[in-house]
Amino acid sequence: MLKTLRNPTFRHLFAAQLVALIGTGLATVALGLLAWNLAGANAGAVLGTALAIKMVAYVTLAPVAAAVAERLPRRAFLVALDLIRAGVIACLPFVDQVWQIYVLIFFLQAASAGFTPAFQAVIPDVLKDEEEYTNALSLLRLAEDLEQLASPMIVAALLTVFSFPVLFVGTVVGFVVSALLVVTARLPDRVRGENSQFWADVTKGIRIYTRTPRLRGLMVMEAAVAAAGAMVYVNTVVLVQARLGLGEESVALAFAGFGAGSMLAALLLPRILDRLADRPVMIGGAALMVADVALVPLVGSLITLIALWAIIGFGFSLTQTPIGRIINRSAREADRGAVFAAQFALSHACWLVTYPLAGWIGAEAGLTTAALVLAGVGALGLIAVLRIWPAQDASDVAHDHPDLPPDHPHLAEHGAHHAHAFVIDDLHRRWPRAA
Repeated sequence: MLKTLRNPTFRHLFAAQLVALIGTGLATVALGLLAWNLAGANAGAVLGTALAIKMVAYVTLAPVAAAVAERLPRRAFLVALDLIRAGVIACLPFVDQVWQIYVLIFFLQAASAGFTPAFQAVIPDVLKDEEEYTNALSLLRLAEDLEQLASPMIVAALLTVFSFPVLFVGTVVGFVVSALLVVTARLPDRVRGENSQFWADVTKGIRIYTRTPRLRGLMVMEAAVAAAGAMVYVNTVVLVQARLGLGEESVALAFAGFGAGSMLAALLLPRILDRLADRPVMIGGAALMVADVALVPLVGSLITLIALWAIIGFGFSLTQTPIGRIINRSAREADRGAVFAAQFALSHACWLVTYPLAGWIGAEAGLTTAALVLAGVGALGLIAVLRIWPAQDASDVAHDHPDLPPDHPHLAEHGAHHAHAFVIDDLHRRWPRAA
């Protein structure tokens, strides 16, 4: 897996992502402390609103940002967004009103909604070989999991010496270093698509996504993953402190179990995907998550919870890591950024629903009910995935073009009835019914 880091461009991009992730982890803790300073006992409501703003920004602005990205140089776009994020974070220590937090969080997440899909779309252009690309996806997954473990330790060390605003300084440094690493990376030129209107480019990724069977299946699977994952992210603290009667350090251990399971899967995935197709691996991972969430009512000790969360983390990584491979198969190089943005927006739309669902049911009806309802939602999603995402999902699809004149160049190249790697584009606007 580490041999992928021999590629200098990917090495720079990986390092940029790593320092930006650590910076984001520092900002997450600092934001919580800032909210406490401004709102006291209402800090939870402030952070909940900030999280909702984050999700709304992701869902609504990612496709718009992708359309803007198609009209700008790739390196300049990524660097500008890193610097915008650094500038926003630099303002946070000076706020003295809660509404100012909301405004700055919106701009911060708007920049992230543009940066993340654009960054994801660069990687397959840098690493053309599928094995190397799979290794890169696993490394990036590992980086995200390691950040969740490393950031709290870095925060603890810094707060023994400095007050919490220094965490914002660390975040600014992270984004600036990320920008410098992107500047020094030799990014391949973007493949240009056909000239089109801006609104058409905004909706292009969603149109490709909703017209491609495997991507429709992926979208429903993301709903199942979000249903199971929301139980972990929203209700872990309640499970540990209310049901098990343990302290904050035990909450950290439970989340560490989730991260450890995810890292293990990321390490194993390159070998697993050498032997199995993406679809059964991802569906298996989602099924593992849903089944284990249904077992939450049986949790009676911290060890049991950590083991359960580790298995859910393992399943989570199985579902999330191969997504880039699926998008690669499903879009032209010129359309890849738009489809990554659609994936980013649609997946976060699922979390936008399941986060409050997990919290509300847990608070009103209890954790057992919440776990069973979320597992039920996930199970329904998995049943839908099996119907929507064809088991026989070949890249080459036989089809014809009754709408094209006989002398069209595409027919001259391939023949009247032909098969090739099928993706939705201007010549292929609908998936063939026979598929």
